[in-house]
Amino acid sequence: MSDASFDDGRETPLNLGAEDSDDLKVISTLLQDAVFPASEMSWRSSQRRFAILLNRFRWEDRSAAEARGRAYERVQSLLVIDNVLGVASQGIDRKDKDVVLSLLSVAFEPGADGAGHVELTLAGDGGLRLSVEALDVSIRDVTRPYRAPSGHVPDHDA
Repeated sequence: MSDASFDDGRETPLNLGAEDSDDLKVISTLLQDAVFPASEMSWRSSQRRFAILLNRFRWEDRSAAEARGRAYERVQSLLVIDNVLGVASQGIDRKDKDVVLSLLSVAFEPGADGAGHVELTLAGDGGLRLSVEALDVSIRDVTRPYRAPSGHVPDHDA
């Protein structure tokens, strides 16, 4: 068996940005159920940039996989949030770098003059809240898709 490839789906890697709440809803949908070890989070305060290397389920490929009878896929993606002034977390043991976190949603809570908070909600009552000067979020696929290890679509009722 070999891993899936972009050529199989005749698709190109995602590279999307969000500068308003409507754009962020699209990114949030694509990132739902992405998983990542806590060690893959990075905040560079001097660059005002927060990033996570995560393994996202390819929701955009679900119908094609089902229609073709092939495996569901995941892909490593880089989530980057720029203009970050501060980062706060809740329900995350920062000492346990091997803990695997699951992202449920990404939302923006606007403040004054375009500033606000980007909120990343994690499974298990955890979360991150990033104070931002302006909303500037992007995701970019950085590897080829691979077969989802579970072989299943993420399901919150399980």
